[in-house]
Amino acid sequence: MLFSAPITLSCCVFLLINGVMLFTLRSKPVFRETPRYILLYNLLFGDTAQLAMSQLLFLLHACRMKLSYPVCGVLTLIANLINDISPLTLVLMSLERYVAVCYPLRHATIISIRNTGLAIITVWSFSLLNVVIRVILLLQFPFQDLESLQMRQPCSSVAMVLVKASDHFDKAYTGLVFASAGVAVISSYIGVIVAARSASTDKASAHKARKTLLLHLMQLSLSLSSTFFTALCFVISKILDRVTFYRMQSVLYVGVFLLPRCLSSLIYGLRDQTIRPVLIYHLCCGLKLSSIQPKLH
Repeated sequence: MLFSAPITLSCCVFLLINGVMLFTLRSKPVFRETPRYILLYNLLFGDTAQLAMSQLLFLLHACRMKLSYPVCGVLTLIANLINDISPLTLVLMSLERYVAVCYPLRHATIISIRNTGLAIITVWSFSLLNVVIRVILLLQFPFQDLESLQMRQPCSSVAMVLVKASDHFDKAYTGLVFASAGVAVISSYIGVIVAARSASTDKASAHKARKTLLLHLMQLSLSLSSTFFTALCFVISKILDRVTFYRMQSVLYVGVFLLPRCLSSLIYGLRDQTIRPVLIYHLCCGLKLSSIQPKLH
């Protein structure tokens, strides 16, 4: 409980920043009608939802609150639903940059608002399918044989892995998602490098796309690090004493769960020349400072 208050305060600050960024991406027609900003909105929405859900589960664990299996099941399934949105959206954003550099004349046709919307629906549908399979596997557990549906341990995704099939599926699915996402991002990066050597390719655009794809790869790596949180905590618990372990667990939680889901707003927001002035304007609560007054319509 000692570290829960500052961590919760930090989380609220991160949620505020993400909220301002989400509002910024809906505040101007240029953001609402540009595919890459629509994809960025979906990425940030997934990160923000995951940030809020992670903090809720962290507080339940810090307060040693014991939930019933149905309530914990709903919370963890929602967490699983939104956990896949970021890596899958990063794949779409990488492919969008690849098309922009390698097929600039066809970019507007391939990456249209309609196609972007369909791609986002596909991402959410794929993640929802994951949840449906997890529910089917979870129902194989004989809950009727339990004396009570009250859990004996704090709610977490690990606590809801009640059958071996669920554990096998979780490992296989996580490996498939991140391996596929990694291949897609790296392939897009290689494609952009190859295209940059062509005389007909805009060198400045290709260079910027390469930096963006490296950023996507870094974001993907940060998302992947959260999957090792439980394993890291298990190893640390065998080495450190109880008090030190809880402190280290809190530090890992901030570094693995909170920071990566706030970095998207700061990195993409401050890096993009179009978003930056509008984001700073809203972060400053609309103060009409001449240096940050947005001029987009």
